[in-house]
Amino acid sequence: MKDEEPIVHPYIPNSVPDVKELMLGEVGAESVEEFYEDVPGELRLREDMSLPEPFLSEYGLRRHVEGILSKNKTCKEYLNFLGAGCWQHYVPAVCDEVNQRGEFLTAYAGEPYDDHGRFQALFEYASMMGELLEMDVVNVPTYDWMQASATSILMAARITGRREVLMPRTIGADELSKIRDYCKPWIELRLLDYDPVTGQLDLSSLESGVSSSTAAVYFKNPSYLGFIEGQGEEISRIAHDNGAICIVGADPISLGVMAPPVEYGADIVCGDIQPLGMHMQFGGGHAGFIATRDEERYVAEYPSRLFGIAPTSVEGEYGFGDVAYDRTSFAHREEGKEFVGTATALWGITAGVYLALMGPQGMREIGEGIMQRSRYTMAKISEIEGVRAPVFRSAHFKEFVVNFDDTNKTVEETNKELLGHGIFGGKDLTMEFPELGSSALYCVTEVHTKEDIDRFADSIREVVG
Repeated sequence: MKDEEPIVHPYIPNSVPDVKELMLGEVGAESVEEFYEDVPGELRLREDMSLPEPFLSEYGLRRHVEGILSKNKTCKEYLNFLGAGCWQHYVPAVCDEVNQRGEFLTAYAGEPYDDHGRFQALFEYASMMGELLEMDVVNVPTYDWMQASATSILMAARITGRREVLMPRTIGADELSKIRDYCKPWIELRLLDYDPVTGQLDLSSLESGVSSSTAAVYFKNPSYLGFIEGQGEEISRIAHDNGAICIVGADPISLGVMAPPVEYGADIVCGDIQPLGMHMQFGGGHAGFIATRDEERYVAEYPSRLFGIAPTSVEGEYGFGDVAYDRTSFAHREEGKEFVGTATALWGITAGVYLALMGPQGMREIGEGIMQRSRYTMAKISEIEGVRAPVFRSAHFKEFVVNFDDTNKTVEETNKELLGHGIFGGKDLTMEFPELGSSALYCVTEVHTKEDIDRFADSIREVVG
């Protein structure tokens, strides 16, 4: 019987037998297996993977993958009320148009000699974010908002020389896990109680917990659970009275209607720019910002790039480039404060396009629209027998908690049946916040119409009735 011919993949050059033999000969190996000898045997898969036969044409491969992807249901087909860290906002077409330009898409990092407008675009982004936040200094984005909060905490620890950080128990489990992983073993995190009625931070818990060892007090506003923390001035005062730094996590899309955190005492503000022109995409589309006053003790502790403007040797012309580059991991490499990559600079440019398009009036209008829609949604849901919305007696922005204890359905059952109505329900909080009972976190943004919300409320009524 004739041996089967080896498969030569048109898109994998080293699958050609002659090429493979030549490559093995160059490195002095008898077979590919020799490259895996250092992997312990118990960790190696000894059987063939369950994969289809290789596709020898691009068309065949594309058709196969598209068939798999067609099984997905996205927010284009279904109504979506799920947020909890990645939110469905409208992305203006100009955002995609600009960030797909070659001078940005394939060259979002690099040096001045290959700059095609990136440095100015990132400077403009930082300037507009600074105006929105009423802060002086804004970084080129970090990987995501969770890294931004963890980095802000490490900055506070380096500035104060302390290692303890306090934050409310209403922080999301994902963010808390990321902060713990990123900051260990340098930081000791302590969680503070919250008022079960309003969700607001328990100030007595803060006052008894803060000490001369506290580097920072961190809270989000709006909170992870959607309510607006109304005690910002008191929280920052208590932190400052004990020599600690006040860090606030903010949603930039809220700042057209909410006061910027600096007005109630924040020293460092951080958050996610995903609402500013970025699509939800399988965990991507995130980038974190950090903002401070223009004080050396803060600026010196940024690990990420900062862009500024300066006159050039040509009179009347200006250039854009790094500020204090020697602070960064790009300069210090393994000796740097922490590593910051370049993967999200493109999202900074995108957010800059969004902010330029919206302007101050646009940001105000979108914030007002979100608050009106979320308030209307809470009112509609609260009319349903057995459903309590919102759980917390506070003002909310964009997200809110709904309780189903007095219905005959769990959150998991409710969400499963909502799928039959073409709706993605809220995030199940049963495991994350067991004290809230059978509760879910729902999200409403500018993409939801009155008809969407009415359909959503009618569907919940039918599901739990």
